[in-house]
Amino acid sequence: MASNNNSLKTVGTQTAPLLTALYDRAQTTFTLADATEITGLRPALASSLLHKAAKRGLVSRLKRGVWVLIPPELGSATEYAGNPYLVAQKLVGDAPHFISHASAMEIHRMVTQPQFAVFTSSTKRVPKRTLHGTEYRFVLIKPNHFFGTTKYWVTKQESVEISDLERTVIDGLRQPEYCGGVTDVAKGLWMRHADMQPAKLVDYALRLRVGAVTRRLGYLLELYRIAPEHELARLRKCLTSTYLPLDPTLPKEGPYVARWRLQLNIPSEELEGVRAT
Repeated sequence: MASNNNSLKTVGTQTAPLLTALYDRAQTTFTLADATEITGLRPALASSLLHKAAKRGLVSRLKRGVWVLIPPELGSATEYAGNPYLVAQKLVGDAPHFISHASAMEIHRMVTQPQFAVFTSSTKRVPKRTLHGTEYRFVLIKPNHFFGTTKYWVTKQESVEISDLERTVIDGLRQPEYCGGVTDVAKGLWMRHADMQPAKLVDYALRLRVGAVTRRLGYLLELYRIAPEHELARLRKCLTSTYLPLDPTLPKEGPYVARWRLQLNIPSEELEGVRAT
């Protein structure tokens, strides 16, 4: 069986320079354009080369024109997804984007459970897809909502853009359905609150100009005593008379809090219990 594995992984004379160049660049995920540039072949010939390399278990196709190197230690494997954050980056392409929501929460150590989908916010509409068992979901944002990001190094040479701590909270409060619900966002906020800047959280919420986010953030900051009163006042100044649910994924029931124009459809003891976890 070992000899079959070795023959499967045989590198041809044309493929070797390509793989060597990619490894030298520490570029595990690459495009057909990268392959044509490195090999000097026409796109059709480079594509044929990659398909032959895929049959030998050297590379794996992620989507049309996007490939990933298969680590040699995987033996006879001919399918390999690569790092999911780098894959998400390639699936989006050139449009501005960043890893967000539950995926950013996982990177920032704001969750205690593993995540099984990769969320990416982008200014381009990208359909969701599943590759080698990993679901990739893309959240469309307006160009003027692209802010609050930081670089995350996946390898020593490859990085992706992710939402920073404060932006991750804001995105979670805007679309809690992509983060497990408001209670999970509240847990993440509390877990990392010592590393966050309350003023930046407020700035981001006001910049986003989404009333639900303003209400939810203000309520949680006050509940957990994370922000001083003058920061909470900045949020209250923007409130309208409309009441919104604390968690839009849950039934609209529970008491109202006039101070934040919220309907508390999460039991208060559940939110208080976050500080004990």
